[in-house]
Amino acid sequence: METQKKRSRTITWEDPFEIMRAAPGRTGLELLRELAAGRLPAPPIAHTMGFTGISFDEGRAVFEGEAGEYLYNPIGVVHGGYAMTLLDSCMSVAVHTLLGVGERYTTLEAKINFVRPITLDTGRVRAEGTVIHRGSTIATAEGKLTAVSTGKLLAHGTTTCLISPAPPALRATSP
Repeated sequence: METQKKRSRTITWEDPFEIMRAAPGRTGLELLRELAAGRLPAPPIAHTMGFTGISFDEGRAVFEGEAGEYLYNPIGVVHGGYAMTLLDSCMSVAVHTLLGVGERYTTLEAKINFVRPITLDTGRVRAEGTVIHRGSTIATAEGKLTAVSTGKLLAHGTTTCLISPAPPALRATSP
């Protein structure tokens, strides 16, 4: 039996509930700007998958990341779940930017089209999400995942999110 070269990866993260505790009294965009400014910790998924929020504006969210070989699948490319996670993040967080105080959201469904494979040679990728429609209980958004170095489209998708009242503890009117 051949000896395989083992690799390891260690990740660290901060208390994921710190963001939730900071939510009362803030709009979605206010909360995300606190996160982007480094005053709140990044969610653990960002550390796990190797991406970060770059900018948040009304109805728009941008993330960037770079896939490592720890994300490879058996056919020699990055697993599609990486692209799916980045697109789900940028699209749903674009919806998050439009939430009022005391509102929350969850993804109801997502549709992703994979256009090109992601490999180590792809380098940094950018996921940009934009809200298409924001109603009182339903929002839709679209997203594009591109290679930063070439601008080539890697994947794109759409999502539908449910908007609902946050639990009472998260509805406070002041931070």
